[in-house]
Amino acid sequence: MEPQTTLTAARLIVEQLKAEGVDHVFGIPGGPIMPLYAALEEAGGIRLILTKHEEGAAFMADGYARASGRVGVCCVTTGPGATNALTGLAVSQSDHVPVLLLSAQVPTHRFGKGAFQEASPETVD
Repeated sequence: MEPQTTLTAARLIVEQLKAEGVDHVFGIPGGPIMPLYAALEEAGGIRLILTKHEEGAAFMADGYARASGRVGVCCVTTGPGATNALTGLAVSQSDHVPVLLLSAQVPTHRFGKGAFQEASPETVD
């Protein structure tokens, strides 16, 4: 009998990425996004390409999408991790290149209270 595993949001995201045919994720692990990286590693089948900076992850996902014709996926931590990816995402948007950004967020009970690396995506246009 196999031990039961808890179905987490991170595992659900990985299952959906696999169902959509995603086979590469570009990013830099850290802080609140670590459960997603752990779920990606545990599940296997999706190659993690680690970058030195979030902007690089966004541009690598863009390049992958352009070269492969498939969605490019980048995965970053909350706050500055997400804002660092914006330039690459803006290029993808302006050129109509399919790129998905997965970003973490601070715990809900800490939101709006100046939590470490807190940033509101609603205020970034």
